[in-house]
Amino acid sequence: MPFTPVLHAEWIKIRTLRPLVAALAAIFVTTTAFSAIAAADADGVDPLFSAFFGVGLGQIAAVAFGTTAVSAEFRGGALRLTLAAVPDRRRWFAAKTTAIALPVLAVGLLTGLATLAVGKAVLGTSGPAWGEGLRGALGCGLHLTLMALFAAGVAAVLRSGVTTLSVLIPFLLVVSFVVGDLSAGVADFLPDRAGQVALHSTWDGALGPWTGLAVTALWAGAALLAGARSIRRRDA
Repeated sequence: MPFTPVLHAEWIKIRTLRPLVAALAAIFVTTTAFSAIAAADADGVDPLFSAFFGVGLGQIAAVAFGTTAVSAEFRGGALRLTLAAVPDRRRWFAAKTTAIALPVLAVGLLTGLATLAVGKAVLGTSGPAWGEGLRGALGCGLHLTLMALFAAGVAAVLRSGVTTLSVLIPFLLVVSFVVGDLSAGVADFLPDRAGQVALHSTWDGALGPWTGLAVTALWAGAALLAGARSIRRRDA
């Protein structure tokens, strides 16, 4: 089967599953709401990060989206039916990850622009400049997309949404901050921290806005390669 109809089929799955639609909405609501709260209580040290503070929580919804989209295939023999229609497992997994990436990117960019507008309205003259803010909005969309893909790859390896979320959510909420407190240099290269460098006006670490996103992209790519290998070699 050609790639386009496979992608269309995967898109139908995503838009008809309520938890996935809810996760996309949660990306927007969580990010903008918590960014507005943080901007209202900003100390003026980093206006860009104050405006985009909520991305750190919005990425949890992105992780939930990527995890659920893949793990749903491992319930009730759904993957066997899918592979009966699309025997080429690599083509199917490429379509699945594309169907995950595109809506998250669209929602992420919309979220970034809305968050920037809210942040500038709340911060006023102390807010980020438009040029810097647009970089943050783009970084917001890219980071959320990469985190969703990272989660999708991990879910393909673990084959369980519960297990994947049980690993990734504590990692995002606890482990990353503990490592950051113990060794800032190591924490800079964690997937959730590296991508968020683009949301800072200034950064003292080794990474810049685009190199940080590149590091997160490497994490996502490695997870997807591991997921594709697992899909290819293990029974449905």
